[in-house]
Amino acid sequence: MKPAQPDYSPTSDLPARILVVDDEPRLLESLASLLRGRHYQVTEAGGGRRACQLIDEETFDLAMLDLRMPEVDGFAVMSHIANRQPGCGVIVVSGESSFTAVSRALRRGALDYIRKPFDPEELLATVDNVLGKQSLLRSHDHIQMRLEKSEALHRYIVNSSPDIVFMLDGEGHFCFVNSKIETLLGYHPQELSGRHFRDILDDRDVARGTYALNGPNITADNPRTLEVRLKTRGSRRANRHFEITAFPIDPETWPHTGGNGREARYYGTARDVTERKEAEAFINFQAYHDLLTRLPNRALFKDRLELAITHARRENQKLAVMFLDLDRFKVINDTLGHAMGDRLLQAVTQRLERCLRKGDTLSRFGGDEFTLLLPSIHSHEDARQIARKLISALRAPFQLGEHEVFVGVSIGISIFPEAGADMDQLIQNADIAMYHVKARGKDGYRFFSESMSIDTANRLSLERDLRLALERDELKVFYHPQVCSNSNRVVGLEALVRWQHPKRGLLYPRDFLPLAEETKLIARLSERVLDQACRDVGNWIRAGHRDLRLAVNLSPMQVEHPRFVDTLMEQVRAHGFPPQNLEIEITENLIMNDLEQISQKLRELADFGVRIAIDDFGTGYSSLNYIHRLPIHTLKVDQSFVKAIRSGEDGACIVNAIIAMAHGLKLEIVAEGVETDEQLAYLKNLGCHQVQGFYYGPARPADVIEKNLGHLTAKAASF
Repeated sequence: MKPAQPDYSPTSDLPARILVVDDEPRLLESLASLLRGRHYQVTEAGGGRRACQLIDEETFDLAMLDLRMPEVDGFAVMSHIANRQPGCGVIVVSGESSFTAVSRALRRGALDYIRKPFDPEELLATVDNVLGKQSLLRSHDHIQMRLEKSEALHRYIVNSSPDIVFMLDGEGHFCFVNSKIETLLGYHPQELSGRHFRDILDDRDVARGTYALNGPNITADNPRTLEVRLKTRGSRRANRHFEITAFPIDPETWPHTGGNGREARYYGTARDVTERKEAEAFINFQAYHDLLTRLPNRALFKDRLELAITHARRENQKLAVMFLDLDRFKVINDTLGHAMGDRLLQAVTQRLERCLRKGDTLSRFGGDEFTLLLPSIHSHEDARQIARKLISALRAPFQLGEHEVFVGVSIGISIFPEAGADMDQLIQNADIAMYHVKARGKDGYRFFSESMSIDTANRLSLERDLRLALERDELKVFYHPQVCSNSNRVVGLEALVRWQHPKRGLLYPRDFLPLAEETKLIARLSERVLDQACRDVGNWIRAGHRDLRLAVNLSPMQVEHPRFVDTLMEQVRAHGFPPQNLEIEITENLIMNDLEQISQKLRELADFGVRIAIDDFGTGYSSLNYIHRLPIHTLKVDQSFVKAIRSGEDGACIVNAIIAMAHGLKLEIVAEGVETDEQLAYLKNLGCHQVQGFYYGPARPADVIEKNLGHLTAKAASF
């Protein structure tokens, strides 16, 4: 095994290690003693074989050996030293004085040749001289090695730098560029040698880059820094952004030339800041755009509206602001999930954008609300045409995976300057006009008018009071009896909500339920009514009226909610209410809005024993198809048909048809709005099972109902 080489230098404090080799013990001892007297570290070998063993085991600075030795001579030892320790010097000390022997020894690498018998002083002088030369050679090799390592390290650092490192001559030609330029831009360093740096500048930055290099006041303490775009080549993406920092080179302190012979006058770095610039652009985009639809957001819309108002005021022009709210979006979003809801919003955006003029601004204001700025319009008719286009564009169905869905849009329009002189007024008044569209049945448009402001003020006041009513328990549940037309017995109670307003007195559903629907308070309100009704009727059932049925009206928002069935059954179980005594009333329109989803929910409820009734039957789609597909138990004939019961009137014919159909389908019938003996007699003759109406009095609070339930029969106007 080759021993490690010592780090020997002229300044080293360690004595030189000398191997003395001779087969004559006396001469070996004499030579070793002489060298030890000079404080050298001496190791003796009594022959060539032993010398080779020691060379394999230890490290030496110098070997002094005889040529003539048995078995292994001096030449063999020299060969072994050359193979194992090439840094070890050799001095031959031999009695062989022929020219051939001396020449051969020197050719084999001997540094000097001393004849026996030797002069001690001459030998020591020779040893000192050889060791001194060895020390200088080692020092030189050490320095050379350090220089090579340093150059390799600097070359590695420069080429491994994350930045492009370059040097330019006084005219801007490349003297040097590291290999990073190939990774980042696709250029080989050699091909740029001698080319002007503007050759890789983006055309838009050539003038600025050239001026920056030639500009005044560029010093080592004040380097030139600028951001430019550099050209890429090959399959790389578009030009990239770099931050360049350049320093001047003083030719007196660094009078070097580049690899192409040009004198370097500038050096610097180019750092790739493309990702940072893209991140800044993305952050800026996020600040002013909606990431889902890529439309301007509320902040950017307001900025553009402010500018448009300023321009319209200066040029004496009109502009329009539209507030758009999608119809039925919440139903689709809750039913199919938010992912489908997001896809729907993106599809809606694409259709809306196709209806716009150049210069119009469509923004997503939040949720399913959009705003649209129409600058520089001539009249209301311009805005009306755009509104009609938008409504028409959204009427066609949207395909979301396997689902075909329909949405409409309600649009409120405010015109500058009639409907508002500033940004906030225009947006607010467009919003108010949109709510009036919603109140009239959705899927349309309306221009703002001053009369809407008064209605809105009342609406805001009523909304505030309704929220307080839910907190203060001002909502009351009244019950309207459903009576068997044959036995005159009370078989069911329909729960109806009333609002005991602290200032306006008792309010009926028509006064506040539309507002509750619009403000999304209907769910809380309905839950409150169902809780109270389950508590009241549940107590009466447990008191002995076991067949008493509770009928409750449910809002479309409740039924369309994905957790409708779970929520309803949780409420029923919480009160220990028997599901078979509960009948929910829904409208035909609700069913036909989403027949597939509603059908599944109604089947789940029917499996629990809950009864299903179709309220106001005959006023909606009146399609027999869904009746066969759904677990329907009861049809409620709308009171408008019952009121029309006169001798020979058409209303009577409709009632006849509905009752006949119900009998054929084995469904129960409840006729609403019965007020006279004539109506009651007519319905009984047709075989109508149950009736309810003012004939038995209006809906009454729980305490009044409880007193009369003891009789189990209903008399005209007794409730």
